[in-house]
Amino acid sequence: MKWLKSSAALLYIFASVYLGASAQVSVLQNPLTPELWPPGPGHALVPQQPDAELTQMLNQIDPKRIQAIIAKLVSFGTRHTLSNQTDPVRGIGAARDWIASEMRTIAATSGGRMTVTVPSYVQQPASGIPNATVISNIVATLKGTTDPNRTYVLSGHYDSRVTDIMNFMDDSPGADDDASGVAIAMELARIMAQHKPAATIIFTAVAGEEQGLFGANFLATSLKQAGVDVQGMLNNDIVGSPTADDGTKDPGDIRMFAQGIPPTESLAQITSRATVGGENDVPARQLGRFVAEVSQNAVTGMSVQMMYRPDRFLRGGDHLPFLEQGFPAVRFTEPNENFAHQHQDVRVVNGVQFGDLIEFVDIDFVTRVAKVNGAALWSLAQAPGTPKNVTLDTSVLTNNSTLSWAADPLADSYEIVWRPTDEPLWTRVIPVSKVSKATVLLSKDNVEFGVRSVGKNGFRSPAAYPFQG
Repeated sequence: MKWLKSSAALLYIFASVYLGASAQVSVLQNPLTPELWPPGPGHALVPQQPDAELTQMLNQIDPKRIQAIIAKLVSFGTRHTLSNQTDPVRGIGAARDWIASEMRTIAATSGGRMTVTVPSYVQQPASGIPNATVISNIVATLKGTTDPNRTYVLSGHYDSRVTDIMNFMDDSPGADDDASGVAIAMELARIMAQHKPAATIIFTAVAGEEQGLFGANFLATSLKQAGVDVQGMLNNDIVGSPTADDGTKDPGDIRMFAQGIPPTESLAQITSRATVGGENDVPARQLGRFVAEVSQNAVTGMSVQMMYRPDRFLRGGDHLPFLEQGFPAVRFTEPNENFAHQHQDVRVVNGVQFGDLIEFVDIDFVTRVAKVNGAALWSLAQAPGTPKNVTLDTSVLTNNSTLSWAADPLADSYEIVWRPTDEPLWTRVIPVSKVSKATVLLSKDNVEFGVRSVGKNGFRSPAAYPFQG
């Protein structure tokens, strides 16, 4: 033990590290100041930057290919879920077959690591579905090399609509909603197919979104029933333009919606979460924090604006069925919306063009959103999994904090992250070795803690929030 005196304050240093299953973390307390409270251990969090492989992949995203994908999807006239499924040139069936064909061409470059399926089911009459209707998803699965059951999903929906949700006859171009999201999934599948992720990545285009999230619900339910460990889902829906109806432009921003209390938690679990102040530390928001950390950099040229709600008012998206199955999921949507270009009949009124036309899509913006997704998706897949069974010892009164978690053989080490309770993002990092328990000389009453895994390659997982144990 050593005491040091400075002009600002006395700093207390205590350092001891246990070998084996636990570690006690060194502390160098900063002087108490109005700008920083509480002081505590570790170093400032430095956002993870893309490595050489990821940077190369992000730079390969081709705006011309994105534009060509959107234009091709628009060319099918309508992609309404109730439209023709057998016509080779018009309707949702033609769009389905084209996407599947393109994905199979991409899979052929993967050395056998990527497979493409078109899982389907018959949706019986329901709200938005007047007659029994086949719902088909296109699913391209890039199998992980070392942790294949751990899975991340990237999604866009390929169906479209006009003003009348039941109108499946008129043209419904759906350039922004949601050919833009499908284009991102297809372009990232093309690039990542030639690489080897540690975990599995699913690139998917789902149907039935406009009628009631039917395709996404089918996929999420199927993955849950199969016991797939989905640790993150990124939904891209309406990501084609940064321009609002008043002409406001925010070309460097993308919104990311992250739900609060998980819909799968019981009343007892919700009560436990509220008791420890963990309402803002649910899995979806931990995923959101991770995306914000790894996707805002010079390579993407974008800022990610996290919204603390599941979606916009009066709207919903394909991430919601994943949340309902207990999977962490977020939704990307452009920063400003022009509702004259969504869910509208193609028409001109008083000189104003209505309709979801490709002329209103900013291809360079979509390209940058694709980079945000690519940075997040690859960083997730290359890191170890999010730690599980993380607990915080609250059995005794102490100004220290002891955290425990389940050891992961694929993790090279761990980091404890923390932040003041009123901060939205993690601010400090405490490296610990390959252990399953650590004591931090910092009061759990004053901060929020998380634990994240670190791989040998330096990639870090999202943080897991500790419950009382």
